[in-house]
Amino acid sequence: MRSATYDHFGKPTEVLSIGDRPTPEPKANEVRVKTILASIHNHDLLTIRGKYGFKPEMPAIGGSEAVGIIDAVGSDVKNLKVGQRVAAASVQATWAEYFVAVEDMVFPMPDSLDDEMAAQLIAMPLSALMLLEFLELQAGQWVIQNAANGAVGKSLAMLAAARGIKTINVVRSSDAVAELEAIGVKNNINTEDSDWKEQVKAIIGDDKITAAVDSVGGEDSGALLSLLGHGGTFAVFGAMSGKPMMLNPTDMIFKQAILKGFWGSKLSQEMSVENKQRLVDELIDRAVSGQLKLPTEATFDLADILKAVDGKLQSEKSGKVLLKP
Repeated sequence: MRSATYDHFGKPTEVLSIGDRPTPEPKANEVRVKTILASIHNHDLLTIRGKYGFKPEMPAIGGSEAVGIIDAVGSDVKNLKVGQRVAAASVQATWAEYFVAVEDMVFPMPDSLDDEMAAQLIAMPLSALMLLEFLELQAGQWVIQNAANGAVGKSLAMLAAARGIKTINVVRSSDAVAELEAIGVKNNINTEDSDWKEQVKAIIGDDKITAAVDSVGGEDSGALLSLLGHGGTFAVFGAMSGKPMMLNPTDMIFKQAILKGFWGSKLSQEMSVENKQRLVDELIDRAVSGQLKLPTEATFDLADILKAVDGKLQSEKSGKVLLKP
């Protein structure tokens, strides 16, 4: 089968190539899926660089999420069958014509969702939903997040709104603010404005911010912490700046803040099937109703993998980049 492979860690555009690999055979508890569309996520690119929490055996095939049609099932598979259109995330080797996945990580997709939506429905939106529950946020409470125009940031803002949770969405440019406004997200703050912290305080008024989600690191971490309310929870989701978090110990002490790390992929793998299905059902409902919008930047043939993972495209995209095997 055709696949996007690499045999050592490095810059994606330098180590990836199209190779011919054996079509995988499903184990007893697995299904094999013929890929329709596969997503490209930041964590996929970090994995290829060798800088993610998971390191595959070499040679490896890229990718961790896709939508496709089941074409073979293992002997112990009970709830899935050949011919079903399914989505899978937190799996491996989806940048290929076929991939295998454990039954518990695969979810049937309704006809009401198109392939572009289904191909990116689980990984980032599921992380956003899990974050809301990880932070134990309730309707009426406030959460602030940076990198809010990223895939998780957009999903978190929309899913929070659907649950009655209020968000402050921090970005770094007016273009990013426009991206969020275009999908109906409110309370968007541009850090290019010198008074952006005052803008946040004006929005929340006498309320307090219950939780913060940091995806950047560096000085941005401290800026979020300074706005967190007393007894609030600070979740570390990512480190886009590549810099260590700079947190003022005075804020940590006198706010009595709780600092927690969040790794969605690991939590997803450890979550019960029933609980995960509950969240996936909510994602499907929100997507079908229009409360969750997942824009696509571009779709590339697998043969154009180097164009698809190009750093400029990935850094400037306003939607998900997809691969078509």
